[in-house]
Amino acid sequence: MAYHKADKMDKKGKVLVAMSGGIDSTVTALLLHEQGYEVVGITMKTWDYVNSGGSNKETGCCSLDSINDARQLAVDCGFPHIILDIRNEFGDYIIDNFVDEYIAGRTPNPCVLCNTHIKWEALLKRADQLGCEYIATGHYAQVREENGRYVVSKGIDEWKDQSYVLWGLSQECLSRTIFPMGQYHKDDIKQMAIDRGYEELAKKPESYEICFIPDNDYRGFLKRKVEGLEEQVKGGNFINTKGEVIGTHDGYPFYTIGQRKLGVSFGLEASYVIEIKPETNEVVVGTKEDLNKQEMVVKGLNYIKYDSIPDNFESLTKVRYKHQGEQSTLSIMDEEIKVLFHKKVEGIAPGQSAVFYEGKDVLGGGFIAKQ
Repeated sequence: MAYHKADKMDKKGKVLVAMSGGIDSTVTALLLHEQGYEVVGITMKTWDYVNSGGSNKETGCCSLDSINDARQLAVDCGFPHIILDIRNEFGDYIIDNFVDEYIAGRTPNPCVLCNTHIKWEALLKRADQLGCEYIATGHYAQVREENGRYVVSKGIDEWKDQSYVLWGLSQECLSRTIFPMGQYHKDDIKQMAIDRGYEELAKKPESYEICFIPDNDYRGFLKRKVEGLEEQVKGGNFINTKGEVIGTHDGYPFYTIGQRKLGVSFGLEASYVIEIKPETNEVVVGTKEDLNKQEMVVKGLNYIKYDSIPDNFESLTKVRYKHQGEQSTLSIMDEEIKVLFHKKVEGIAPGQSAVFYEGKDVLGGGFIAKQ
């Protein structure tokens, strides 16, 4: 089923809105409803906290309170709301990948994978079933059509901008996606909620944890998911940048690049994790300066603004969500891009996303490979 977004703000259509129960997706649904779209709300349940062990804290899109908040808004406004159980798909792909990446000595980014392979795919499938031309989410980003392609750009509120986690979306997904939040600042959104009688929602604290690790204890999560993991990996060595053994650790999967809390002190010369070696169960530690790198290789590429990038292209490259980005030169190598930063960048972690920007536009992105 093919749809076109041209003039969509003039010709109102039917839109499937992903509703987490939080303020951003709530205001997204409210605005589109007020603008004359035929809104259908959908809340996706991705994770079952009750049977997962660990903390009972529920956050974000999966908690019962959040689902009820989303449903109540739909009742208030008089539009339909459905709950979609995608726990099986989510677990098989996102959580298995999360565990596999840590076991491989990398630092995964499950939100990017979830957007690319789970949420948008599920939304488009249900949109087609329900006859919805468009899907909408509460992401702080913008999308436009230019030269026959759909381009993601940063939201007006750069502090809240979420374009970084959207680099994996296909042109088909983007051609049917609306991001109303990208045109506003967070304070504007809170005021809109208050003005419409949702004051409590405006006061609701935001969650920044990974949805399936609400207590932020990824080590505990790995231990519960991989039977016997602690026994398999305990007793590995900390080594310094000269390759000398300086201590023992609990197991390489329990450390990430840039980590400072090591559970033991080696002095200033070895206070940060700078490399993880799963094949030998070694964790390399060094100084803050040792974390700074000038090159990296990026794989698993997806292009957004253009269908390809020419060799030696200049781009601002971000290596993590809150990274401001650094100017770089991109060397194209078949299915990979070698990135040469103009200045050294701290804490480049294999497994994380690298996202390339031209001004405020997302050129594309990929996953940082092992160096």
